[in-house]
Order: sequence, then C-alpha cells, then structure tokens
Amino acid sequence: MKSITLISGYIYLFFAIISGIASNSILKTTESFTKLYPTIFCIISIVFCIFCLSKAMTIIPVGFTYATYGALTITAVTLFGIFKYNQIPNLYGTVGLILIVSGVILLNLFGKLK
Repeated sequence: MKSITLISGYIYLFFAIISGIASNSILKTTESFTKLYPTIFCIISIVFCIFCLSKAMTIIPVGFTYATYGALTITAVTLFGIFKYNQIPNLYGTVGLILIVSGVILLNLFGKLK
C-alpha cells in the first residue's frame, strides 16, 4: 500500500514538473501579461503546477519534492531557451546546471528519509 501511495506522489510530481515547464516556457510570449491567450495558459498551468506540487508534498518529503521539481524545471526551461530563443548559457551556467542536476540525483539516491 505504501509503494502505491509513493507512486502517486511521483505522478503528482511529474505533472507539477510538466506544467511548471509549460508555464515558464510560455511566460516570455505573454509580453508582460499583455497577450491574453498566453497569459491565460500561463496562469492556468502555474495554478495546476502548484496544486500538483502541493499534493506531491503530502506524500514525498518537501525537500525531495521541491529539489526535484526545481532542478528539472530549471534544466528543461534552460533547454527550451536554448532551442527556442538561441540563449546559450556560458560555461558557468552549464556547470551550474550540471551541479543542480547532480545534487538532486544525489539527494534522491542517497538522501535519508525520516
């Protein structure tokens, strides 16, 4: 029973990450919330993201949840910026992203749950 509950936590986390990526990726197209349809999409997707994140945090520890969400969202939005807007991070930005992802991997593999 506990493993099914944990899986549902990761399902919520997955949807939080996907909707967080969607809302952050389209944010630039809202042009400071002056474009109606991108703004509506952005608001709906971020509200859904926070809902899913809050549900995940009731099952998975807060630190694990938010670290995983943050790292994957930051990395995916950075990749989106590279491919969509040709915004290539410099060496320090690339190393920083690698460290963020490495830290979350270490946290999820070897972090202690209480």
